[in-house]
Amino acid sequence: MKTKSLLPLLIILLLALTLVACGGGSEEADPAPASGDVTGNAAAGEALYMQPVIGKNSAPGCNTCHSLEAGVTLVGPSHASMGTRAASAVAGQSAEEFLHESIVDPNAVITDGFTAGVMYPAFGTDLSAQEIADLVAFLMTQK
Repeated sequence: MKTKSLLPLLIILLLALTLVACGGGSEEADPAPASGDVTGNAAAGEALYMQPVIGKNSAPGCNTCHSLEAGVTLVGPSHASMGTRAASAVAGQSAEEFLHESIVDPNAVITDGFTAGVMYPAFGTDLSAQEIADLVAFLMTQK
């Protein structure tokens, strides 16, 4: 009789372990929180920006597609003066909010002359909240 009464408990335990093993209970599966929740480090952001691949899925690094030189277009728009331009990119959004959104949801706002769907779409889950905040802090230094 005791075996039958333990069966539902064992099933629940097995399901819980399966969810944890598959990432169901992992914070990494959730999108990164808003950049306001973490303080960014511009130097760490610059180092990350300059890497050829970034994130847990080895996505193209920022400088693979974006230049820091005014008027130089690679795949995406130049990030020269991005800290200044981001402040007026979207009405009602701070520069930091705009930059964060551009990283985690790259199709939310498309710069004139560029095409939606080109930027790697999973930086919001591939990068940690700290890495995203660091990138935002670095881009804010581009005046």
